[in-house]
Amino acid sequence: MIDVKCIFAAGLTFAALQGFAIADETTRVALVPGGPHPYFAAWEQAGVDAAAEFGLGAADYKVPQKWELGLQNQMLESLVTQGYNAFLVFPGDPVGTVAIADELADTGAPVMALAGCLKDPSNAVFCMGTDTGNSAYLGTKELLAVLGEGAKIAHFTGFLVDPNTQLRIDAVEKAAAEGGAEVVQVIADIDAPEPAEEKINAYLAAHADDVDGIITTAWVPAVVASNALRKIGDKRIQMVGIDHDEVVLGAIKDGFVHGTMLQNPYGQGYIGSFAADRLRSGCTVKADAPFKSNALTDKFIDSGTVFAGIDDVDNYVVSMQSITEELFETFEATYLDC
Repeated sequence: MIDVKCIFAAGLTFAALQGFAIADETTRVALVPGGPHPYFAAWEQAGVDAAAEFGLGAADYKVPQKWELGLQNQMLESLVTQGYNAFLVFPGDPVGTVAIADELADTGAPVMALAGCLKDPSNAVFCMGTDTGNSAYLGTKELLAVLGEGAKIAHFTGFLVDPNTQLRIDAVEKAAAEGGAEVVQVIADIDAPEPAEEKINAYLAAHADDVDGIITTAWVPAVVASNALRKIGDKRIQMVGIDHDEVVLGAIKDGFVHGTMLQNPYGQGYIGSFAADRLRSGCTVKADAPFKSNALTDKFIDSGTVFAGIDDVDNYVVSMQSITEELFETFEATYLDC
């Protein structure tokens, strides 16, 4: 696993470079995913950096013990009593989390959905995350660029309770249809080690000769599929993964995986903490902010995505830093009235 602290400690000091004013040291941000998952590890360092650079009272990463909506709700309620007054939340459920998000907002706390959106209407000020449909679409296009028409591909993806999963399934289908390819198998609900190992290995044991390519649109399936292709040893099957796990990056270097779609969880946590502090300090969201729309909300901000192939693996951190820097430099002017 990548050491996020080492990656970003030197590079992402945009606040100092841009001269943004320190706002309110009483701001205490909680960054709360739906449960344990390696994707969200970057939020922890993002909070540490944001607290230091913006003079926040805290920007702490708090993780429920399991992926259960009730546990996340209980944690959020507890954090209010502990004095946290701004919340960056990955929705445990796009509909089920709306009620607790509205309760948090009723206390006066800014609430933002990160990495996955709440379904409108909600009192979240906005949703910031990967345009997951676009990322899956572009990843499939990258895969088909090396496979061509008539290709048969398998799609391994994440939890069905994740609001992003259906967006990814639809996007892969769309890209495949446009490229004259066929999605012969979709395996979902496998963004955890045990189900991913069981279902991906079983599928490839039975059908490796029946597929030309694999697209993975969740972290754990990307890791498991990369290992599976390495074990098979035949580089005929092409694959595009997601995220920046060392296993996936190593498989790209060794030619077992064609490339990966990078996301920007660090930028979500860093910029989200900045925005929460500015909102607590008197800023408001611009009435004409150029939000995008997706299937869940009309208040979406794309935190960025980029393809990394064999020529980009050694410099992928620079790509992630550039995405965050570009978004941060114009964020306040674009989205906030201060």
